[in-house]
Amino acid sequence: MASVPPITHAMASFTAAHTLCDRQVSSLPAGERCVVDESHEAASINCHECRACLRDRVLSIADYEPRSTLVVPEHRLTRARYPFVDVHSHQSAMMSDEALNQLVSEMDLLNMRVMVNLSGSYGSTLQSRIQNLEGRYPSRFLTFANIDFSDVDSPDYSRRAADQLTEDVRNGARGLKIFKNLGMDLVDRQRRRIHVDDPRFDPVFEVCSAAHIPVLIHSAEPKPFFDPVDRYNERWLELTMFPARARSPVHYPPWRTILDEQHRLFAKHPNVLFINAHLGWLGGDLEELGRLMDALPNMYTEIGAVLAELGRQPREARRWMIRYQDRVLFGKDHWNPEEYHTYFRVLETDDEYFDYFRKTHGSWKLYGLELPDGVLRKLYYENALHVLPGIHSALFPRT
Repeated sequence: MASVPPITHAMASFTAAHTLCDRQVSSLPAGERCVVDESHEAASINCHECRACLRDRVLSIADYEPRSTLVVPEHRLTRARYPFVDVHSHQSAMMSDEALNQLVSEMDLLNMRVMVNLSGSYGSTLQSRIQNLEGRYPSRFLTFANIDFSDVDSPDYSRRAADQLTEDVRNGARGLKIFKNLGMDLVDRQRRRIHVDDPRFDPVFEVCSAAHIPVLIHSAEPKPFFDPVDRYNERWLELTMFPARARSPVHYPPWRTILDEQHRLFAKHPNVLFINAHLGWLGGDLEELGRLMDALPNMYTEIGAVLAELGRQPREARRWMIRYQDRVLFGKDHWNPEEYHTYFRVLETDDEYFDYFRKTHGSWKLYGLELPDGVLRKLYYENALHVLPGIHSALFPRT
């Protein structure tokens, strides 16, 4: 099977039952053709002609794009029902006037009133990025600072990091974003992994508490990234196409270890408001996420990059979103205006059996939650007004 692309090592043979082979089989009487039953595997077929026939019919999972014949009502939305705040976006590049004007125009079409740029950096870079966005559109953007992890082993690191954040807040940072390298890739001079709840960062969180700024933190990755990349892994296709996303136990701690460290961090700093990014990677177990919300009243969450988890369990997800409606924020994580349309459809409609916008995030279909208006308003903007300092409330309806 050398002619088949490498991705087909875990292929599916889509051979219909009792399909007639187009080849004449020499071992059969003249005029008769081989009948291939779907219960047979290619390796069990004895005649060379049948093996060749099955080989030609093999289709890569990566190329499999079935078109549903299901006919159901569709409500394709291009604009959110209410104005919204996207609390999870990344705009690290300096933008020209033309590019920024285009970005704001696209935000307007979506009904996005405020974008939170989590890639603010620190020091002079932070100041430049704030000026680049907020200097021209002061009411449409908020910028979060990031931690400088350089020289983390030095005796005065904690003080320097806390002082830097204090300066960044003074220069306009509205929150702190912590990237996933903490707890996964960040190591000290002895190559020891630095834990999410490492005490060296406690003074930084004390600054957050004193300044009343939220911390949006991304810890770990989806659980399947830490699981064996085999036929049982529901993200197999993604991990095969993008193998660098796999978190081998040779190089990374267990998924649960990272999450436990994060949860201890939240408990250690009860006066800091944490936004646990991506539903804390617990979108596949909303019951556990609910217990965590109950135990940690200072923890909020957002739905960036995990819409597919909600859309495949619409009844449970709807109940969960209603129960925790005061603690969930809208986020997406990757700027592509058309992809927001799927978010609106899942959140606002009761549509059935439709595609997610990225096949590699899940091979399943989505279903709409049809959230109540009051829940939508909280998700789209009311919770953000409560959590994020500096939002212009005049941009949103009075409630």
